[in-house]
Amino acid sequence: MWERTLQDLIRGLRANKKDESKFIAKAVDEIRREVKGDDMELKAGAVLKLTYLDMLGYDMSWASFHVVEAMSSPRFHLKSVGYLAASQSFNEDTDVLMLTTNLLKKDLGSNPADTAVTLNGLSAIITPDLARDLTTELIAMLNHSRAQIRKRAVLAIYKVLEKYPEASSHARPRLIEKLEDPDSGVVAATVNVLCELARRNPQDYLTLAPQLFHLLTNSTNNWMLIKIIKLFGSLSPYEPRLVKKLQPPITELISTTPAISLLYECVHTCIIGGMLQGSSGDALAELCVSKLAAFIQDADQNLKYIALLAMAKIVPSRPHLVAEYQDTILASVSDQDISIRMRALDLVTAMVNRSNLQSIVQQLLSHLVPESISSLPTAAQSLARSSTVPSSLQLSSPSRSPSYRLILSQRILSICSRSTYENVTNFEWYLSVLVDLAHIANVDIGAEIRDQLVDVVGRVRAARRYTVKLMYSVLTDDSMLQNAGEEGSCSEVLWAAAWIVGEYCEELSEPERLLPYLLQPNITRLPPDTVSIYIQAAIKIFGFWASELAQRWDEDDLATIKSAVENMSERMAALVSSPHIEVQERAANIRQLCNFIFADLNSHRSKTSTLAYATTGSSTALEDTASAQDVSFPKSLYLIQPLFSTYELNPVASNAQASVPVPDGLDLDAWIVPPPQEPVVMVDNVTPEKKKKSRKGKEKEVNGNKRKTSSKKVKGLELLQDGDTLTPVDPDVESPEERERRKAERREQLRDDPYYIIDDPPPKLIEEDVESIPVVRLEDMPSIIPDSTSRRPFLRTAMQEFSSDAFVVERDGEMPGNPISRTTATATPSSGRGTPITSGSLPKPVHLSSFPPYETPDDLRTSTPEPIKVVRSKKKTAGAEKERKKKKRTANTSAPTDT
Repeated sequence: MWERTLQDLIRGLRANKKDESKFIAKAVDEIRREVKGDDMELKAGAVLKLTYLDMLGYDMSWASFHVVEAMSSPRFHLKSVGYLAASQSFNEDTDVLMLTTNLLKKDLGSNPADTAVTLNGLSAIITPDLARDLTTELIAMLNHSRAQIRKRAVLAIYKVLEKYPEASSHARPRLIEKLEDPDSGVVAATVNVLCELARRNPQDYLTLAPQLFHLLTNSTNNWMLIKIIKLFGSLSPYEPRLVKKLQPPITELISTTPAISLLYECVHTCIIGGMLQGSSGDALAELCVSKLAAFIQDADQNLKYIALLAMAKIVPSRPHLVAEYQDTILASVSDQDISIRMRALDLVTAMVNRSNLQSIVQQLLSHLVPESISSLPTAAQSLARSSTVPSSLQLSSPSRSPSYRLILSQRILSICSRSTYENVTNFEWYLSVLVDLAHIANVDIGAEIRDQLVDVVGRVRAARRYTVKLMYSVLTDDSMLQNAGEEGSCSEVLWAAAWIVGEYCEELSEPERLLPYLLQPNITRLPPDTVSIYIQAAIKIFGFWASELAQRWDEDDLATIKSAVENMSERMAALVSSPHIEVQERAANIRQLCNFIFADLNSHRSKTSTLAYATTGSSTALEDTASAQDVSFPKSLYLIQPLFSTYELNPVASNAQASVPVPDGLDLDAWIVPPPQEPVVMVDNVTPEKKKKSRKGKEKEVNGNKRKTSSKKVKGLELLQDGDTLTPVDPDVESPEERERRKAERREQLRDDPYYIIDDPPPKLIEEDVESIPVVRLEDMPSIIPDSTSRRPFLRTAMQEFSSDAFVVERDGEMPGNPISRTTATATPSSGRGTPITSGSLPKPVHLSSFPPYETPDDLRTSTPEPIKVVRSKKKTAGAEKERKKKKRTANTSAPTDT
């Protein structure tokens, strides 16, 4: 009578919160003593306490046998304790389950109370073996006289079919009979089981459609209607005739039912069942969208979530209906719940088209704009807001979360670039969006924006002028350059800006004004690849500007161009010492080009100064003056532009690389330069009698032949190797000439080794007489002025605004055998090149030099050439050689001779 009951255990746990583990350890010891006794009441009480502790996380698998003892008790309240403990703690690996088969069969045939408890517990502890052994008894329970037993038996059979699918052939016909059971609870349980089974194999349950349709139109149980509608949603994709049959009753349910759960299930079934397709589903689709829009405006967050999910599934078939509630959907993007925000973004992404793209993107960008100080709420507004909104939601604004800002920025880029900018009608607007996004995103998305800028300017010719103008403003704005290196600075946009203005520098009205921004000292804080692009863009712009000056040369421009070349050379000299090899190499190359141009500018003389010099000079000077009158500008101004503007860069098709044929016999795993074989040094095999000492170490005589030797160091000892003989060489006796010779041989051996990089020794400085160097006059060279028939670079006096009527996007790109894959591409209307360009009449590269270009045949292939096949001649045999000589002699004797 003094044992602790379950209520005492719970009170003790609440009273010993500070030392709970110690109290539970003491209670478990008491339980161990109680379950070993003969008193069944005491044993069942101990099992009940163990069940409670198991719910708290303490293991009770050690008492499995005692649980079976409680299950076998003839008393109902003790048996119920045993089945409760079994359903709580047993699993498929419990070893005592094999002892319960006969017990379960006995209890299933007992009184209704024991049968009900057994069916409840069996559903939780069923295993494949138990399901196989108890299938017959459970199927027999479907015809029990009591409805509660039949209902439990139906639910238990579902568990049996999960563990033992072979029983479905016997159980399914009996389950279908229960759809006509007089008890509504049995029918509801049967519909529930059939709904779960039909999710796996819907085709097997198509024959139930008439019975289920009868239940759908006559039942008033909302929960059963939900299951029936779910079941029809699984069956209708496999039976198209069900769609027309189900539309009237489901439409009536959507219009009349006040149950929100049933309403949503009807809408979801209409979506997944294909009932909104075709003209017959117009009215039903409009009704479903209106109901879902009401859910979005509801205060219940769960309804908002499921409504956004359902609308995202309607958008592909009925986008115009969803677009009517665009403002309501966009309002959910700023919701405090992150799950609702993400579902709203999914829906917005799916509903974008050509007509609403700009408005949606502008509203999404507004969520990224930081809140200004002027928009702070007043004190009264703050108090009112704090009384309605939880404090945890006030602290975290959706627009301040970095992860959310990154996802929102990526969604903006994805919806605009979908299907190669299919929905973008104004690329000037989209380029402005990209630049704005780079300023306000404040997340690491610069690489994506850079790729979009380069891709758009390469594909859309009509937008290049505006792009160059926009990138000019980006490069001249120091704010992004100052923030380079910081988190979320999007400095990769500067890479794209420099590349665009360099590649399309002919669109610049005043290119010389951009050079100081590209060569300023602050560019060193940018990443190395961006600095390299800055250098490359600077030399491209300078080359274009210099060629323009040459076309309209004025002697007053000489000082300007000299200053620009000198500044560029100074900046390249500072960048030559960069630790990054790419920056260093480009700076060194451009510095040498600048030195050459600067020397030519210094030697240039104007016409007036040349004539004055010629009048005071000799007759040779007069001849030079006559030849120099043809060219009035420094010829080196045309040096750089042909290096970068000969051919135009076009977008490449996505499958271009796959179309390149692989040459026959290509083995990518074979050595290009085979590594030298390392000689094997065998020190152990060296014997004293085989050693032959050589004084000089150059050659030694073996069997009367002189052979060269190689040297190798083994454990600090330098040895000369000659076949298998190793001769020690004293470094003190070896001459310096011999040491230098061996070093040279070793250097020659390692020169072709790809794993060694050997720098050539610096050349010795030779003092030369500077005055003796002849002066090279460039005036004697051929004329460099292009003829009137060649196309000259277009020169603008001022940047003109471009109003785009239609943008042509080059979606396909180039293929290996076709220089450009599009059939017709319209150039920029305002650039003076409005004639359509076809693939058959492509513009030839601009030739700015007066030297004749290389002549190439018209049918020159641009694709990968055919691999050269090497045909080896067969080795002639002795018999074939004799036959050839015999024929030759016969031919010589039979030939007529001259008389």
